[in-house]
Amino acid sequence: MVGAGPGDVLGVLREHGRAIRYAYTERDQPLSAYQTVFALPSPDGAGSAEMPSAGRPFTARMVAELVSRGVQFAPVTLHTGVASAEAHEPPYPERFVVPEASARLIGAVRAGGGRVIAVGTTAVRAVESAAGADGVVRSRAGWTDLVVTPERGVRVVDGLLTGLHEPAASHLLMLEAVAGRAAIGRGYEEALRGRYLWHEFGDVHLVLAE
Repeated sequence: MVGAGPGDVLGVLREHGRAIRYAYTERDQPLSAYQTVFALPSPDGAGSAEMPSAGRPFTARMVAELVSRGVQFAPVTLHTGVASAEAHEPPYPERFVVPEASARLIGAVRAGGGRVIAVGTTAVRAVESAAGADGVVRSRAGWTDLVVTPERGVRVVDGLLTGLHEPAASHLLMLEAVAGRAAIGRGYEEALRGRYLWHEFGDVHLVLAE
């Protein structure tokens, strides 16, 4: 690949690449299985390296029903990197976009006393990266190296839908920042007792602030 340009790399990936697969799955899945209802076409084929799996349970019908019940959706983008890092190191810098319309909607919901629930850790990282120290979300795009921890806390989100993560994964710090260590510990104990399925094609649970 010496001397190859971005277009050449994407072409090679399309022809020879394969999706990241965890050992508990029996076979490779087509790329369509990794696309959520929130996914948009990418002009150059670039995007996430792993599936933003918290959105997998959503269908177009479910989204329509939620909207009919008053739930509003504020689209944001974060191209997820390789989240299954072998040494459980913090997530790599990732590209994100919080559009102006979404920033305004989030602000209006918070001002009206509503709750901001992120669909996935990637959405948390994007929204929190666009929030100032005053907690106001502003339109922003670029790369983020933000790692949400209990010490840093969350400024915007009141909860999130997320899958189940490995015991040493950095994403657990984000969950603890939202709900506290005790609540997350109890939730994971129940998940182990119930033999819930983890990772991309596993179960999703709702984590709310204390």
